[in-house]
Amino acid sequence: MRTLVLNAGYEPLAVVSFKRALVLVLNQKATVLAGDQNQVVRSATEEFELPTVILLQRYVRIPNSRRIPVSRRGVLRRDGFKCGYCLKGANTIDHVLPKSRGGKDTWDNLVACCLKCNNAKGDKTPAEMNWELKITPKMPTGVIWSVRGAEKEQPQWREFLAMQRQAA
Repeated sequence: MRTLVLNAGYEPLAVVSFKRALVLVLNQKATVLAGDQNQVVRSATEEFELPTVILLQRYVRIPNSRRIPVSRRGVLRRDGFKCGYCLKGANTIDHVLPKSRGGKDTWDNLVACCLKCNNAKGDKTPAEMNWELKITPKMPTGVIWSVRGAEKEQPQWREFLAMQRQAA
């Protein structure tokens, strides 16, 4: 089970394991805002509800929090694991403008790609191959993308993420 960590200003900060969340709570560095009543964690002397959302006691400043770092996993996730050229299942990424021609590792220049299309395209641009991109590569948006460690939004987090959306 993963736990959403909110900054002292109720902004989503990261997703951590329930063990890390319990350590923060037991060390009085965070308080539990929501928990899973159906699941408990037992120690030798106590029983704890599994935390799903915790709030840090102190504000932690995150540098460059607005920028979402580019990663292979992020590009695949953004494109729904579908090839940007043929829309079949993707397991690699492709530089729209190849690196050998000055293409950079940016959200705007990377697309998810199947192995067949990636090998066929090689060191060419889509225009040189007479191919058309089926998706528009761009930096993803949304609160969940800015939360470190979050793959997808959990139902227990919705009301807390909604608070952040309203504040933005």
